[in-house]
Amino acid sequence: MKQEEILKLKKLIRELENYKGRHTELISVYIPSGANIVDVANQLFEEKGTASNIKSKSTRKNVLAALEKIIQHLKNFRETPPNGLVVFCGNISSVEGKEDIRLWSFEPPEKLSTKLYWCDQVFVLDPLKEMLSEKEIFGLIVLDAREANIGLLEGKRIVPLKHLESTVPSKTVKGGMSQGRYDRLREDAINEFLTKVGEEASNLFLKQEKLVGVIVGGPGPIKERFVRESYLNYMIQKKVLGIKDTGYTGEYGLEELVKRSEDLIKETALAKERELMKRFFVEISKEGLAVYGEEKVKAALDANAVETLLISEEYPSSKAEDLLKFAEELDVPTAFISVDTSEGKEFFKLGGVGALLRFKVE
Repeated sequence: MKQEEILKLKKLIRELENYKGRHTELISVYIPSGANIVDVANQLFEEKGTASNIKSKSTRKNVLAALEKIIQHLKNFRETPPNGLVVFCGNISSVEGKEDIRLWSFEPPEKLSTKLYWCDQVFVLDPLKEMLSEKEIFGLIVLDAREANIGLLEGKRIVPLKHLESTVPSKTVKGGMSQGRYDRLREDAINEFLTKVGEEASNLFLKQEKLVGVIVGGPGPIKERFVRESYLNYMIQKKVLGIKDTGYTGEYGLEELVKRSEDLIKETALAKERELMKRFFVEISKEGLAVYGEEKVKAALDANAVETLLISEEYPSSKAEDLLKFAEELDVPTAFISVDTSEGKEFFKLGGVGALLRFKVE
């Protein structure tokens, strides 16, 4: 995906997130790559029949008007665009009784596999957000004394890799054996199991070049011991981001672990951004290998001195496009800086465009 396409998509998502219908009258239509656009138009025509039964007169009127607007728009296409098509339409007026029906049509930068028709108070944006999500890889381990599951989180996709079962006996003492001896046998079995889990997970995670971090979870205290006593390879151990309580192990446990770890995953992305901004501001303060402002950045690009182009997500897309094309021609990576951190907000106040340099430009 080209950098200017990323910027356009981010701005579209931010714009549409701001709209909320007074009733369920905002329509989202996702047409996947290869789908028959005539069939979709016919389906929407049939939906008009269903919409005619909406009790609220104003909601009925707005939904029917939005559907008709989309149907007329689809007539402009002989076939579905190569990557599919996304259409949003509805009454975005915040004033009751006032009509302001608008339509957005967008060919996604990647092939779309989602097929959807949905009418709600908000537009459905998750499939577009998924295109923007970095396909970073996180290692996942859920375990208790009975079993362990190892997997990966690739973007938003959970990939189960390995299931291990232990031979750890229950805590109940078997007949004819002292409590002390039974506890020692159980302890040996736990240690053996955790060692095996650590080895298996380490071998699998070391193969992942893009591994960002590892998250460990489970329903009991074993997970804390697993991390505390460093059963993982030292290179993987230092990537452990945190430990989370889950109610389950198994593949469902992996899913639960991801849901409970959204804070860790988000913080990891923001931490990368903060590190980039920290370096930028340090270089600016000592008048070193960084510049900001459109003219200085253009000059640095012209001198082929830019290591990384920095653009705020709030920077006007019309101004950003030329810089992005220039950077792409030079094979210079671009980092989009959010305003979710104090550093990102400060960067935007500086103008929202800057660069880290390979060498100083006079």
